[in-house]
Amino acid sequence: MQITLQKSSVAKQSSIQITGSKSESNRLLLLKALYPEISLENVSNSDDSNLMTNALTTGSDLVDIHHAGTAMRFLTAYFSVQEGREVTLTGSKRMKERPIEVLVKALQELGADISYVENEGFPPIKIKGKKLTKHKVSLKANVSSQYISALLLIASKLENGLELTLEGEITSVPYIKMTLSLLDEIGVSSSFEGNIITVKPKNNSEQSKTLTVESDWSSASYYFSIAAISEVGTEITLSSYKENSLQGDSVLVDIYKHFGVRAVFNDNSVTLKKVSSNLEPLNLDLKNAPDIAQTIAVTCFALGIPCDLTGLHTLKIKETDRLVALKNEIEKLGGSVDITEKSLHLSASTTINELVSIETYHDHRMAMAFAPLALKTAIIIEDAGVVSKSYPTFWDDLKSIGFKITE
Repeated sequence: MQITLQKSSVAKQSSIQITGSKSESNRLLLLKALYPEISLENVSNSDDSNLMTNALTTGSDLVDIHHAGTAMRFLTAYFSVQEGREVTLTGSKRMKERPIEVLVKALQELGADISYVENEGFPPIKIKGKKLTKHKVSLKANVSSQYISALLLIASKLENGLELTLEGEITSVPYIKMTLSLLDEIGVSSSFEGNIITVKPKNNSEQSKTLTVESDWSSASYYFSIAAISEVGTEITLSSYKENSLQGDSVLVDIYKHFGVRAVFNDNSVTLKKVSSNLEPLNLDLKNAPDIAQTIAVTCFALGIPCDLTGLHTLKIKETDRLVALKNEIEKLGGSVDITEKSLHLSASTTINELVSIETYHDHRMAMAFAPLALKTAIIIEDAGVVSKSYPTFWDDLKSIGFKITE
């Protein structure tokens, strides 16, 4: 599906209800599968969370998670501890190019029975579930935090719990802390001291517990961008959000102050207010929140602000190589971008080419990050349906606040 976004403006005041966090939902769905006494509310309606739910409830011995990277990592760990169950875990062509070896090796060191079906180090993988009795393992700390969270999520089901040593500088700490915080909510004890994370086995008190998933901060990022590009006085209210969020992308609140956007919390919502215009250059280390790099780069481009974004090494192994994709699409629009393995430099520019066709590379965040540019010029989004991976109602929600969109 290709769509055209005409040059648009947004209502002075508007409000949006955003679905539950994909990150929180996928962690809690796995924990619910391990501990059925848990009930969940406001679960994400994203493709990824639906795929996760289906994979956790299917009796099939072939589980295909398509493009869902989080599900691939979490389910590798989950099926490793399902005693007597044998599963082949596979995915899309791109998924078969995304490395899984670091996690598989760690699970094998704990005693898991996992083998590669096609290429060494990559999905698909064959998993024979069994009881894991070993409890100590080490992992490089600068890998995807999803590898680390995958191990932590099953740790309380290991006979002796888990002692995980992280080697080197730790990236994406907020996502690790989110996982530990959710474990705490269901009664699992853990500690995170220095580079060692310890998780105790869960005692089997089957107390029913209902957990409500907070709305997704990554999805909120596009509205921060819209507020930043809009006129002073624009207000967008989003629900349901907490001021003391577990999600790493909640750093948006501080980052977007740079663009003159103030976030005001009230009960269960946050209102984004454009209060001033600031066109100073932006320098940011995003190692703890790499998923918002695309949104921030496009915001800067729209406003003609140069930026240096670092800490982006994990973007190379996402749905696409997001650094190359950003460079390609921003340069089509008339910008100038330099990238390294882990950074992006955007030069200041005042030109934005009109009716450029933005390729999305099967990446939901490419489609959504570029959409706010319609406040400056008409643009075309290729494969716009890709947003269903994390935010299926995105285009309808944009229309509701004033965007003019045609298929």
